[in-house]
Amino acid sequence: MSNLTFNVSAETRSYQNCPVSANVAVDSLPDEPVVLTDNAGTVLPGQVERTGGDVRIHWIIPSIAQGETQSYAVSNGSPPDAGIVGLTHEDESVNVAVGNDAFTTYFFGSEFARPYLHPLIGPSGSVTRHYPMEDVPGEKQDHVHHRGCWAAWGDVNGADNWIEEGDYARTVHRGIEVIESGSVFGRLRTLNDWVTADGTKLMEEIREYRFYNQPASCRALDMVVEFVASEGPVRFGDTKEGGICSVRVATSMDATDAGTFENAYGAINEDEGWGKRAPWCDYHGPVNNTIAGIAVMDHPGNYCYPTYWHVRNYGLMTANPFGLSYFHSATPDPDPDFDGSHTLQKDEVLKFRYRVLVHAGDTRSADVAGQYHHYINPPVIEA
Repeated sequence: MSNLTFNVSAETRSYQNCPVSANVAVDSLPDEPVVLTDNAGTVLPGQVERTGGDVRIHWIIPSIAQGETQSYAVSNGSPPDAGIVGLTHEDESVNVAVGNDAFTTYFFGSEFARPYLHPLIGPSGSVTRHYPMEDVPGEKQDHVHHRGCWAAWGDVNGADNWIEEGDYARTVHRGIEVIESGSVFGRLRTLNDWVTADGTKLMEEIREYRFYNQPASCRALDMVVEFVASEGPVRFGDTKEGGICSVRVATSMDATDAGTFENAYGAINEDEGWGKRAPWCDYHGPVNNTIAGIAVMDHPGNYCYPTYWHVRNYGLMTANPFGLSYFHSATPDPDPDFDGSHTLQKDEVLKFRYRVLVHAGDTRSADVAGQYHHYINPPVIEA
């Protein structure tokens, strides 16, 4: 019998459908599966994660008001019928469903220049463009390398792993290390090699996604990209052509049409937001005649936080931490007084973390600013 109880306090703000977790001692953990019962008697699914010698319990708090404290008792039990986040591995892809809803697919086939997520499905349809994976009437068909949600960089030791024309570098899938379905989140951890056009290995990349069991009206995934300078020094060159977390939104959401881009400081669209730093950015607009959006959130522990943003009115939104000479230039040419390049020495590691939020409504009605604090300032948890 476990006597493990957590007290959760919302000291500075309210939270809704907020993922949380807490470390636990192995000897205090009940048999799995685990559930958490709050002080009102509501039973919530829990999920246990073991990493090395550490054990964490994860759950999602439906709602807690500012100033409120809730208690959660942990016990063995069958989770309520809230569905799971299911990951299904096919030949060269992994499908992700939240309950009965398809959410996204991770593609890593050798025919692609680099892995990507497509589509990202919100409450009224895909918030990402279908081209070039699918031919949808009315969609813009430019920038063939803008595939859903992806990671890429246009100058890695001089190799261009951003474009898909001419002699371009690639991100080659090496294997899946973890694939896990769960009642709180689904987890996918993959191993990749970044290689030049002739196949010379530049470095290794470890990528991890967590897809949360949240309502379609506001659903998050966490993305971790870890670069390892396995072959020798790796220089990320100063260029605007790149993004560690990149999104191409649905054409109907473009700011050239009926959509809007907005950052954490209130900058609107490309003229105000391109090349500016911000902890998060949000793109929203009509999707099947209903307003929906997608936000990318930068973690405070990331290099160059808050990151610079390469955003365009035609639908591109990408977190770019290295392109300083372009972002500080008064002309289209780079400013020689700035150099944002960054070099990893052999065996050094550079880790980036982001949250991607797919939501109903615009930036304000979705409370993207508040959702950012769900990510970086979750409720306080005490055992």
